[in-house]
Amino acid sequence: MATYTLISSVTVGAGGSAAITFSSIPTTYTDLCVLLSGRTTSTFGTDVSGYCHLKINGNTSNGSSRALFGTGSTAGSFAVSNPPYVGYVSTSAATSSTFGNMSIYIPNYTGSNNKSSSADSVAENNGTTAVSALIAGLWSDTSVINSVEVYPNAAYGNFAQYSTAYLYGISNA
Repeated sequence: MATYTLISSVTVGAGGSAAITFSSIPTTYTDLCVLLSGRTTSTFGTDVSGYCHLKINGNTSNGSSRALFGTGSTAGSFAVSNPPYVGYVSTSAATSSTFGNMSIYIPNYTGSNNKSSSADSVAENNGTTAVSALIAGLWSDTSVINSVEVYPNAAYGNFAQYSTAYLYGISNA
């Protein structure tokens, strides 16, 4: 049975934050999981959902992702490379105090092979608009992962105050 251990947590303070970063990740687990509840400080047009990227070990290169998304009336897919995409959070165009949610799973983060990831996310406007996505990612690097950073695309500003993220180490028994 897998055991989840909280490694670190971040709550964004007043003024927002350009990124949520977990560094000095110990190598004592088999997998990593990031759980994020986020909102951005800005919007791109009238979008209520803004997309986020992943930076591993301070590096935005060597990454790629493929996403499937749905809005309730539209579905589609797309691919993104450098920096890889990991999902949606709510923007300042969404209903006040409405946050999007994201889960990022990184198996075998200490292994000597390229690193894969999976993510799922949802951003909504309190019942009137929503978008959900499932994302498969690949970091084409064999290094041990020692830092993970999630940040909004520049068009959506920073993470807003009260955005939170938790990094869990997973031990397989």
